Amino acid sequence: MIEPHKQLKGVFFEDGRPPIIATKALVNESVYGEQLVEEGGNIYREWDPFKSKLGAGIVKGLSQIGIKPGSKVLYLGCASGTTVSHVSDLVGEEGFVYGLDFAPRVMRDFMFLVEKRKNMLPIMEDANHPERYKEFVEDVDVVFQDVAQKNQVEIFLKNCDEFLKSGGFGLLAVKSRSMDVTKRPDDIFRMVQIELMKKMVIVDQRKLDPFEKDHILFVVKKK
Repeated sequence: MIEPHKQLKGVFFEDGRPPIIATKALVNESVYGEQLVEEGGNIYREWDPFKSKLGAGIVKGLSQIGIKPGSKVLYLGCASGTTVSHVSDLVGEEGFVYGLDFAPRVMRDFMFLVEKRKNMLPIMEDANHPERYKEFVEDVDVVFQDVAQKNQVEIFLKNCDEFLKSGGFGLLAVKSRSMDVTKRPDDIFRMVQIELMKKMVIVDQRKLDPFEKDHILFVVKKK
C-alpha cells in the first residue's frame, strides 16, 4: 500500500523493508529505470536514494525540504534530470522548476525530459554567475544545489541572495572531497555549517551514507 508521507507533501511511502519512497508521476513513464507502481488510479515512480541525494536525505529522515505542490524551485546542477524529475512531480502542474547545468552533454539528455514536462525550464549556464541568467528566473520558494565544486557554499549563498524569497528554503548537497581532500569530511561539514549560519537558519541536516559517501544535505531557511 502506498501512503502519503506524514511531513513532506507530495512524497509517498510504499510498504516494504526498508520503506520505499515515491512521487506521483506527472508523466507516466520511467525516467532513469525506476519502477512504476499503479494504485488507486494513480501512477507512482519509485525514488531510488542511491541515485538521488534528495531521495537519500528523505530516506535518512529529513523533517522538511520546503518543496511541495505549487512551489517554484531553482535546481542548480540538474545533470540529466534524475532527481529533478521527482522535484517536477512534487511541485506538480501548478509549480515550476528551473533546471541549470553548464555541461552540454547532460543538458542534451535533460532536454528530452523537459520536452515531456511542461513545468520545467532548462538553463545551460554556470551557477557561479547568477547575473547571467537572472532574466530567466523569477523569485523562487526553494533553491536546491548539487554542484561539486570547491566553492560550492559560495555559489549556493550567491544564488539564494539573488533568487530565494524571504522565508524560502535552501537545500545544499555538500560533497566534502570536492572542497578539500586533505581534511576529514566532518571537519568540512562543520566549516560549511558555520558559513551557512551567517546568512541562513539551519532547519535540518543529514549525512547521506550509505547512499553517498562523504556527503551531507543541509536544509536551511532564509532569514
